[in-house]
Amino acid sequence: MEAVAKRMFDLRTGVNLSQVKLSKALGISQAAVNRYERDQVSVPDTVLLKYADFFDVSADYLLGRTDKPEGTQYKHQPEILKKKIEQGEEFKEFIEACFDPRSPMNAKLKEMMFKLAEGGDV
Repeated sequence: MEAVAKRMFDLRTGVNLSQVKLSKALGISQAAVNRYERDQVSVPDTVLLKYADFFDVSADYLLGRTDKPEGTQYKHQPEILKKKIEQGEEFKEFIEACFDPRSPMNAKLKEMMFKLAEGGDV
């Protein structure tokens, strides 16, 4: 499957990883990585899953069934995005706690703080 070989090669070279380093990380031989990337042999399912896990892509992407690395069923959210969302929620809770809801300026101040937190203009 030429599409699989190309995807495997593109994933590895896209992160500037040598075949030797990848083979060690996946627990397979460098020669096997080379044969898979050159489409000389079929890639076993177990190796496809190792690639998918290592590069955080779906098997559908590796198999060429989709051009989206996250696949058709996968709901990928990078760790850094999760942290930003969590921090944003914590910051919103902090802002809520800082202002007395009985104050006439409360809504305006909160609105300004939320805009600042999101990187917008005040």
